Amino acid sequence: MEAVALFSFTASEADEISFQKGDVIKVTEMEDDSCWFTAEIRGKRGYVPENYISLLPYPWFAGRVSRLEAEKRLRWQDTGVFLVRESESAPGEFSVSVSYGDRVEHFRVLEGGGQYCIWEESFCSLNRLVDFYRTHSIAAEKVICLRDPPASPHLLSPPGRNPYPNPYRSSSQESLLSARLYSRPERESPPRLLGKRRLAHALCDYTPPHTAHLHFLRGDIIDLLDCSSSLTWRGRCRGRVGIFPPELVQPLYH
Repeated sequence: MEAVALFSFTASEADEISFQKGDVIKVTEMEDDSCWFTAEIRGKRGYVPENYISLLPYPWFAGRVSRLEAEKRLRWQDTGVFLVRESESAPGEFSVSVSYGDRVEHFRVLEGGGQYCIWEESFCSLNRLVDFYRTHSIAAEKVICLRDPPASPHLLSPPGRNPYPNPYRSSSQESLLSARLYSRPERESPPRLLGKRRLAHALCDYTPPHTAHLHFLRGDIIDLLDCSSSLTWRGRCRGRVGIFPPELVQPLYH
């Protein structure tokens, strides 16, 4: 997803990236419980503070919506109406769900080296991919071009609710950031920097049979998402999220 910088930021550590107010930033990784996003600017990838940027609003981004829920929202919509959601089968990746009228088809977005693709064409962001398939068929068997969700999608969600919310900000935060972005006051003070996410180094292999647990190998770097419990921590490794015993890892501090 793309974001715009609300304030200038100067990196103070090697894994951060600097940017100027007004820069367009490609956000490549987001977590609800983290204050920092992983992003890419001019080919360089690193951490950026979440409260220094504003995700650009797109009505088609549904966030954490299941395959079944996507089908409920899109079935019987006009052919080509679509949404982009976070993949259930591959955490950290995305899927494009498209209405075919009487049914819904799902296209997995493959990501590698900062490029996104469904078929042969590759793009530097999800936004570019979506724009391309507005004028080119996303389907192989017939011509299906993407179309924006209806302006008043009463069939897709209860009245009064945005069926395609930004899952990373509350509506009040979005309003505040939108006001900051478009009013462009002459002087602004950057918000306070919040704590960066923590990482841990796996001390041994951990391959439990439970699907809720995080599998990892000795030497893996684990993104720590929740360390509030003394019995189990929650983290992400190799694109998967799960819990694990904290004594099996060594936290890495910045």
